[in-house]
Amino acid sequence: MVVIVGETASGKSALAMEVAKKFEGEIICADSSTIRSGLDVGSAKPSKEDQKQIKHHLLDVAKPDEVFSAAKFKHLAQKAITNIASKGKLPIMVGGSGLYVDSVLYDYEFLPAGDQKERELLSKLNIKDLVSVAKGRKLDVSDIDTANKNRLIRFIQTNGQLPKRRPLRSNTLIIGLKTDREALNRNIVERTEAMIELGLESEVEQLVEQFGWQCEGLKAVGYREWEGFFLGKKSLEKTKFEIIKDTKYLAKKQRTWFRRNKSIHWVTTPVNQADVVDLITTFLDK
Repeated sequence: MVVIVGETASGKSALAMEVAKKFEGEIICADSSTIRSGLDVGSAKPSKEDQKQIKHHLLDVAKPDEVFSAAKFKHLAQKAITNIASKGKLPIMVGGSGLYVDSVLYDYEFLPAGDQKERELLSKLNIKDLVSVAKGRKLDVSDIDTANKNRLIRFIQTNGQLPKRRPLRSNTLIIGLKTDREALNRNIVERTEAMIELGLESEVEQLVEQFGWQCEGLKAVGYREWEGFFLGKKSLEKTKFEIIKDTKYLAKKQRTWFRRNKSIHWVTTPVNQADVVDLITTFLDK
């Protein structure tokens, strides 16, 4: 398997498409937003044209309001890997959701579910209060997506324990995209503006009408920033500013997560396609 990771807006999906075409592969999307149906524009989901050219797995496997865990992602991803390999094709996992990616790479053994009554009590708290609970228990939330309420509750219930991880799976090449900070910030701004032009506002409005603001999918970056806009509390320009700001912060957390992994082969962007082809060819010839 080839895995392509990196920050949001770094060009992972485009590289995965080229690799899939060159090496007869199929793509497994490791992204906590693209797994959900209805989250298309704001998640930068692969286009219908890309999906026609190359088969993509794990898109639209959850409803917008469905609770979806990394454990469930791991299960579905492993099934997809087996399916792709059985056809003699190359599985290519691409994404920026570090926990999703690592759950497969290191065969995470997830902890059992916490006490249901405690979970129900915690679920009644808002995110600010949940962070306070975690800090009150001396838990370090710096590596947790504190905008993800379910992740926070899970973190509290496991007392900050992480899933057990095994050694890196065999026959796996991990390629990481290293992007200049200024270039990445430009990409984020341009992509945000393009999303708005493509109808992100309308997409959010439809999701809110159907599922309400407590919908799991609407807690993601690119979606949650719109609530004030629809309540008449902030302008479109302010909303766009907040999406860009939150996306940059997300990129920072992704950068921190992946840089800890010493098994990643880092490639500077813009990517030299020939170098990547040589890297993968050498890996496959072993």
